Amino acid sequence: MAALKIDGDFGCGGFLIAPQWVLTAGHCSGDTSVILGAHDLNAIEESQQMFGVISYHKHPGYSIISGIPFNDILLLKLDREAELNEYVQMIPIPKSTDDLPKNTRCSVAGWGRIDATYFPTPKLFETNVTALGRRKCLQFDPELIDGMMCAGSRATICDVSNGDSGSALICNGVAHGIVSYGFQIPPSIYTRVAFYLPWIQTVMNEH
Repeated sequence: MAALKIDGDFGCGGFLIAPQWVLTAGHCSGDTSVILGAHDLNAIEESQQMFGVISYHKHPGYSIISGIPFNDILLLKLDREAELNEYVQMIPIPKSTDDLPKNTRCSVAGWGRIDATYFPTPKLFETNVTALGRRKCLQFDPELIDGMMCAGSRATICDVSNGDSGSALICNGVAHGIVSYGFQIPPSIYTRVAFYLPWIQTVMNEH
């Protein structure tokens, strides 16, 4: 997991997909520094590695319409390669553009809200969610496009929150989604990583 400090405040998560590349949500933009290997953002941990960002690559189709982000994906190139170890690891992304099968069990980790307050927690936590089929997702959000997917838990509060934006939805060890936005009740909407594979590969190859 990556913690993104944007314009001086921790506001988003992200994840390492190559030694020098972090994937996050498109709306997580600003002057960014990245911390890898963190568990408690209020502590100085030996596991932490800090990075600057030398280039930002937001999807050219990114837009916000009626408060909803579309093509909500951003690649960050770090100022150097991360040192991979037991605390800092890359998360695989899908190898094909196929949809994730419905009812796949997944998890999402982040530093977002964990109770009814609006304040993020400094400690990393993880929530289990279930990926829903496209037809079911459309019942909750008719604006859903091919580059989106949804997943939810049985929690009584929103299963992901603002502080989780950009974090990975991990299913069977693979990052299939990026936290994009949510409602007051589950499910939440994720950017579907598989849909953007050609764009991701092009950006990383050209930069």
